[in-house]
Amino acid sequence: MASGDFHDLHPSSSRGAVLWVIFLASALAGIGLFFVPAFIIRPFSHQTPAGLALAMALRQRAPWGTLAAALLCLVFALVLWGAANRWRKIVLASVMVLVAFSAVMSRLNYFEWMFHPVDSPQFESASASKLDRGEMILAVRYGSDARAYPIREMAYHHVLNDVVAGVPVAVTY
Repeated sequence: MASGDFHDLHPSSSRGAVLWVIFLASALAGIGLFFVPAFIIRPFSHQTPAGLALAMALRQRAPWGTLAAALLCLVFALVLWGAANRWRKIVLASVMVLVAFSAVMSRLNYFEWMFHPVDSPQFESASASKLDRGEMILAVRYGSDARAYPIREMAYHHVLNDVVAGVPVAVTY
């Protein structure tokens, strides 16, 4: 790049404006691929079938999409960096941090962080139980063994690993 070409990268020039638009559009795509599914799929809030379908479609494409967006953003950030003033460099760096964060987070199952399975449940006899009469339970019976899991607790954990009549089970709600 010739020394006079840096002037063309200034946001007031048409070439500089186009580069900034491409940088910001690819950043928005990368950030959106992570944050849109995370916003739609929230526990204990209403989710429409169409919203869930969109979230799952984006979540499926997010690992490669966010990586492509991050690489594209990096190329444009490097091109724009030399002609950028201090505030624009702060914007470039901040956006790159968000895009990199999205690329990493899209590869993790962050929903598992919200719901921790119960690995070693503890039980009481029915007579020693402190459950209210109207409290709902999830019941499992296998052979002569039976378990009752309070819905109030299952709603938080969603998964409980147990053994009923010697058979390992995963109880979900």
